[in-house]
Order: sequence, then structure tokens, then C-alpha cells
Amino acid sequence: MNPNAFHPPSITSAFSPAGGDLLRVGSTRRGFLQTGLAGLAGISMPALLQQQARAAAAGQAKSKTNVILFWLSGGPSHIDMWDPKPGAPSEIRGPFGHIATKVPGIHVCEHLPLTAKIMDRLTLIRSVDCSASDHTPITMQACNPLARRTNDGRDGAGWPSMGSIAAKFRGANAPGIPGYIALADSLVSDIWGAGHMGNAFNPVSGKDLSGRLKLVEGLSVERLGSRRALAEQMDAWKRGVGSNEAIASADQFTQQAYEVLMAGAAQRALNLDEETPAMRDRYGRDSLGEKALLARRLVEAGSTFVTVSGAWGYFDHHGDEVKWGGIKKGLTPLLPSVDRTLHAIVTDLEDRGLLDSTLILMMGEFGRSPVINKNAGRDHWNRVMSMVVAGGGLRHGQVIGSTDKHGGDIESRRVAPGDLAATVYHHLGIGQNTNWIDPQGRPRPIVADGGQVISELVG
Repeated sequence: MNPNAFHPPSITSAFSPAGGDLLRVGSTRRGFLQTGLAGLAGISMPALLQQQARAAAAGQAKSKTNVILFWLSGGPSHIDMWDPKPGAPSEIRGPFGHIATKVPGIHVCEHLPLTAKIMDRLTLIRSVDCSASDHTPITMQACNPLARRTNDGRDGAGWPSMGSIAAKFRGANAPGIPGYIALADSLVSDIWGAGHMGNAFNPVSGKDLSGRLKLVEGLSVERLGSRRALAEQMDAWKRGVGSNEAIASADQFTQQAYEVLMAGAAQRALNLDEETPAMRDRYGRDSLGEKALLARRLVEAGSTFVTVSGAWGYFDHHGDEVKWGGIKKGLTPLLPSVDRTLHAIVTDLEDRGLLDSTLILMMGEFGRSPVINKNAGRDHWNRVMSMVVAGGGLRHGQVIGSTDKHGGDIESRRVAPGDLAATVYHHLGIGQNTNWIDPQGRPRPIVADGGQVISELVG
């Protein structure tokens, strides 16, 4: 990733440049019909509702559990955040000090004081094996070492992300809300999708969804509520998209889709204006904080898996000569946002009685090199990384695994990507031996490489 080659949007609003006014759709009646029903998760909303109905009939969505994944795009420095090395030489230790947390013996970066206060509700995993991961979300969002960047047009080898697995085998927790939603400025850069499992299970873009669920000028609920007018408009719309077999075969769910749109559950979930100023301040008025608040609203409304990315590549701290800067210059202004956001989502979900049902993950694609380079930054490092786990009704207040004295290699308790996947699916109630079927009709395991549920979290 070259931060000078592409300039992502500012991270001062949830979806740049619109911020709190999360996009509008086109100005025609036909435009509403097409954007309102077509394209959600790669197919129509009626077809999406069909899948949810089949999942419910099969008993696959029994418990209302969910996952929020915070994607720290670019590769956050483990040494400068969650795995400090105070006894190492300065070129390894870095520019920051460390502070004690609520759990004796566990220390974090000095710029994470709110994190330190809730350490009893967090787990730090300091020994995540990210050796298969490249500078993309593919491997770690799939939590599968077989899903890799290959630069040959076949990235990921067809393996799906955890969010897409959740969308297929769990579906949403409530009607009218997609199972897998991504809150990111760019799904291409920061979000991995369904691979060969099929477009139907790709993530729905939060910013696109918010636009699709707004009525355009000249339309009203009353006008669309007329069944006769609705039928006429639907007939005209289906003739315009007659080549879409998924839509053509979804007649019985078409009215339901309209009722979902008119009920406005997803629209309300994406409307931060319903939150108090104090709550918005609690999360922060920057991109990461606002998207985190949207994620809480979406899981409350019934989404099963939400991925949040503040901005593309903003943890890629190579040095002061590049866009995102080095460790001190680049990471210092970001740490308060990460600290505030993590504290807010954990305490807010706890206040609402939703923390045990919501598994929170915070991580990036890999760590950063032990030695500060000549440009005051750290380079890519895929031998080991750290991550944070919270909620999910799991055991917390602990550190799992360790790195050596320089933070360069795993010293104890290797945690593989497959172990993370197994833990996520365990939380969601998806069987560890579940398979998806590839385009050649071959069964593929959702947990690869012998992954096992992380016993320290569930014991």
C-alpha cells in the first residue's frame, strides 16, 4: 500500500463527505424502485428476504447474537498500542510510555487511558499469527490462511469473509435488516466479501443502504402504500429488470420488501440524529466514532455482523514522509479516537444489556516491525500482531499469548486465524463443521487449518 498513491476521505465524518446526512438517492420514481429494492447484498431485497426465511425455516438463526468488527486499516502497531515493551531499547520501545490497567500486571500505551479503565471487560491477544496476511483485509477478515492476496485477479481463492458466512448461515436477527453490513468509505479497499460463496452474501454498504432507504422527492408513504399503485409500479419496474431471475422469482417477497422499506427500521438505524448530543460526544464526532455508533444501532435493529473501518490505510505508519506519518506523528492523534470508541461501544452495550450477545473484535491486517525505521515509522510485519476482544459473554480481563522481548515473534500461545474464526462462529451458533459449496459443487469448510475455539475465552 502506498499512502501517497491514493488519498482517502477525511476521517472527520462517518461517511465522507456526507457525514451525518448519509446520502440521498435519485430523483425519479423508477430510481427509487431500482435502488430501493435491487442490489442489496448483490441481489434484490426480496431475494434477500427469501434467504432469511429459508434460514429461519432451517432453524439456523436461533439466538440473537452478533459481531462488530473494528477494522484498523493499514496494520496497527502492536508495540505502540497493546503490547508495550518498556524494557527494550528506545528504537524498539518507541516514543510512548505505558500505563497500568484495571487488571494488575496488564499494561497498555499511555494514550489509551479509557481502555485501561475497562480492561476487566477486555481480552488482549498478543500472539495472533498473521503470517499469511498481506496488505489487504482478505486473510484476517476471512480468518483463513488460505484466503490471500495474489495480485492475479483471483485474490482470496474464493474463500468468504466471516461476515459473509454469518449472512449465509445465520441471516439477520430481525426482518428488514441485512445480515452483513459494512460501514466503510471504500468496500474495495477495506472490506472482504463472499468470494465464491455468491454475491447474495456480500456485505451491504451502509452508506449505499442509507440512500436506498430514503424516499425521493415527490414520493410519500401514502402514495406507495396504495396496493394498486404499488402493483403497477412493481410491474413496470420488473419489466425494466426482467433479466434478473432472482427478482423475477421473488414475487411473494416483493410486498414484504416494500413493507420493510416503509417500516423504516434500517433507515432509523442509520439516522444518528435520533441519538442525543451527549451520546454522540461519548463515541466521538469523527469517522470511527460515528460509525461505531451506527454499528451499535444496526445490531440493535437486528444486523448480525457489522464491520467498521474509519478510513482506508490510516494505521499504515511507515514514516513521516508519507500521508499517515510515522509512529509519533501519525499514531498520536489516532489513539484517542480508538480509545474513546472502544470504551464507548463496550460501556454503551453493557448499559443496554447487549454486551454478552455482541462480540467485539478490533484488529488490522498485521502488526508493525519491532525497530523504528529511519523515517520515524515502522514497516509492515506479518509475523505477529495484537488484537482486542470484548463482549460475547466470554471470559475477559486477561492477556492471551505473548511476543518475545522485542515484539517481533510469537513467544507463547500462538492464535491462528482459524482459531479466531472458530470462536466467532461458536458465538454465532454456527456449527464448526459447517461447509459452504463452491461453484464446482465441492464442500468447503468454514473453519480452515484445524482452527479451534480459543479455550481461554470460553473456559
